[in-house]
Amino acid sequence: MFKKAIEAKSHQRLSGADRKKLKRTIRDRFPRASDADIDALLPPKAEITVSKFVNRVHVYGVEGNFPMFFDVDGRGSEIFPTVFALWKVPEMLPSFILKGGEVSQFVIGGADLMFPGISIPAEGLPSFLVGEPWAVKVPGNPAPIAVGSTTMSTAEALKAGLRGKALRITHYYRDLLWESVEGHYVPNAGFLEDVVFEDPVFLSSAPVPDSSESSGDSSNQENVGVDNKEVGELADVKDPISDSHPTSKTQLDSDTDTVEQVTKAVGGFKVTENIAADESTTVVEEQHTLSAEDVDAYLDKCLLQALHTTVNDKDLPMPGSTLWSNHVLPCRPSGITLDIKKSSHKKLSKWLQAKSSAGLISVKEDKYKKETVLFSVNRSHLDYLSFKPERRQEQKVDQGGDQAVKETRSPKLLEVSEIYKPSVHVNPIFASVGADTGKLYSASEASDVVFKYIEKGHLVKTMNKSIVVLDPTLCDALFKGAIKKGSAYPTEIHKKDLGSTFVSRMQAHHVVTRGSESVVRKGSVRTIQIMTERRQGNKKVTKLSGMETFLMDADALASELQKKFACSTSVSELPGKKGHEVLIQGGVIDDVARHLIEQYGVPKRYIEILDKTKK
Repeated sequence: MFKKAIEAKSHQRLSGADRKKLKRTIRDRFPRASDADIDALLPPKAEITVSKFVNRVHVYGVEGNFPMFFDVDGRGSEIFPTVFALWKVPEMLPSFILKGGEVSQFVIGGADLMFPGISIPAEGLPSFLVGEPWAVKVPGNPAPIAVGSTTMSTAEALKAGLRGKALRITHYYRDLLWESVEGHYVPNAGFLEDVVFEDPVFLSSAPVPDSSESSGDSSNQENVGVDNKEVGELADVKDPISDSHPTSKTQLDSDTDTVEQVTKAVGGFKVTENIAADESTTVVEEQHTLSAEDVDAYLDKCLLQALHTTVNDKDLPMPGSTLWSNHVLPCRPSGITLDIKKSSHKKLSKWLQAKSSAGLISVKEDKYKKETVLFSVNRSHLDYLSFKPERRQEQKVDQGGDQAVKETRSPKLLEVSEIYKPSVHVNPIFASVGADTGKLYSASEASDVVFKYIEKGHLVKTMNKSIVVLDPTLCDALFKGAIKKGSAYPTEIHKKDLGSTFVSRMQAHHVVTRGSESVVRKGSVRTIQIMTERRQGNKKVTKLSGMETFLMDADALASELQKKFACSTSVSELPGKKGHEVLIQGGVIDDVARHLIEQYGVPKRYIEILDKTKK
């Protein structure tokens, strides 16, 4: 599921009601987890975020990019803990123990778990049903390496002779979800990476710790984990396999030094059955707690950074909530959580009013929406002039990462952009500011042109800077031919409506790019039509058309769908040279749409679905 790089389409914090709903869902799906365990993973005082991906997967985590749970379909019916969460609460899920280290390399490579690779305990195969969440562990280590759902029940598995697929792996160690934890604190990640998953001696020879044979006080016996003594005894454990095969015993003796070196590293890694919620909350608070003075300083710094980099005068007036979420918060340093309630101002409106009183910005209260609105920025203010904006190093790193992802992705990567060409209506505006009338512009570039014209002609209303006064040229560009005869032409327009109105008067084009192939076409983007209907004999067929818009070959797509859905397909030409139509036997309308989104990158808004089989 997390083998391929998929960009998140949104990141947001969970509200109080959604937090409670998420915890109820987790409590119902994982009865083995206590309230203390759930609070350890989702601390009550920490911010919980959700990342929504285009393939409907939702990833929940503590703010600071620690993924704890993921929802496969976004509906809460198939929610799983991450490997990182299972390291904190390892007994949250029942687990299969692998037979040896040679099996683990396939599991952490993304392969599903088969029954021959599972170590069956002496009491027999444990009881489970179809679709239950289970974890995967290696012998001698309580930290799971993968999580997934069962494909059959215990009775079905015994009937099949313990053959076939046991667990469909949804997430495993070192996949792309795990990589999102990179650069953050992971408990003893170095030890696990260097030994548990890479040392074949440790994986294949280390027995499962037996609590009846371990020595120590009662508190140590209650811990489900690996302590110094247990790891130190690994080299001295007598293995019947080693006795019968001298070469194996020699190899184990030669690696004794390596195991002894690991003893120090594993000393700090203890996985316990019950982690107190108070202790977990204390750790989170220690990492994120800031004094009111520190929060005030960060707020001022982020505001100045936003005013210098992202807040433009043409975007004003701007609601305070938009300023906060879209401009101030993105400017905060990495790893810092800003909460306006923890500042000396306590409220966003009071903070903005304080900055207005200092003369840095000008704000007014919207009596209807009951919200503070930013109207202007004093760019000659001493604080503004003395502040030097930081260059966002993280953005450069991300851009490099995105470039690397683009290079490694499939050539089927799709990009669709809407562009516009100046028409006879707006040509005078472009000519007056020296812009090329034969060039294609994006919506933002076209808006910049009209705002440059306004700035050049000083058309902003003096008493209300959110209003633009229309001169004859701008009025003709926006409304000539669009106003009914006999109606009066407007004399002014609001800034927020100016850009969209100006762009609507231009000629719409779009550019579609797939790999090295790029096509520019007139008009708006035509959608892909997927339709299911019934034929003779009450059989369903699915029709697909419009794929040429997104540079897809109909014959190649039909062949691909035939193999994927194991059904017959055919291609026919639409009348009037309007492209081709792919006919698929069976009602696979949702599957085809999902395939186009995941494999070809077609945005969901460009797919039109019509199911005629539903009454």
